[in-house]
Amino acid sequence: MRRELVERELTETGVSGRGSERRAKRTVTVNLAESPLSWLHARGHLDDRLFQAGERLRLDYERAQLSPGVTMRWDPVRVDGGGGDGMTPTERQIAAKARFDGAMAEAGSGLSDVLWRVVCGCESLPEAEKGLGWPARSGKLVLKLALDRVADFYRIR
Repeated sequence: MRRELVERELTETGVSGRGSERRAKRTVTVNLAESPLSWLHARGHLDDRLFQAGERLRLDYERAQLSPGVTMRWDPVRVDGGGGDGMTPTERQIAAKARFDGAMAEAGSGLSDVLWRVVCGCESLPEAEKGLGWPARSGKLVLKLALDRVADFYRIR
C-alpha cells in the first residue's frame, strides 16, 4: 500500500482537515492513502471476511467506473482485452455494475447509505454519521451489518 503522510492538528473533535499555520499543541501523522475500511480493519474493528467484502464492493465500483469523471479520459487504448475471460472491456464493466448493484440491493436501503459513503466514497465513519444525521458511534454497527450482507452476496466465508 502506498503511503502519503501529512501532519495534521489533533483537536478535541478529532483530526482537523488541514494543517494549521501556527504551531499546534498536538499533531498526528495521517496516511491520506489509507482507506477508512483498511483503517478499521487494521485496528481490529472489522474481521477479514467483512474487510474482503468491502474490498470486493470497492473493486466492482471502480471496475464499473461509477465514480464521477472530472476531466477527459486519457487512458491508453488497449489492444488486448486482458482478463482472459472472453469478455470485452465493456462487458466486464457491465458485469461489475451488475455485481455492484446486486451487492447494494442485498445490503438494503437502510444500510447501503453508510456502506457507499465509507467503502466507495472513502468517508470516515464520523463524517458519514454526520452526513446521514445519525448519532455518534452508530455507524460502525450499521457498517458491519451491511458488510455482512455484502459478504453473503459475494459468498465470502
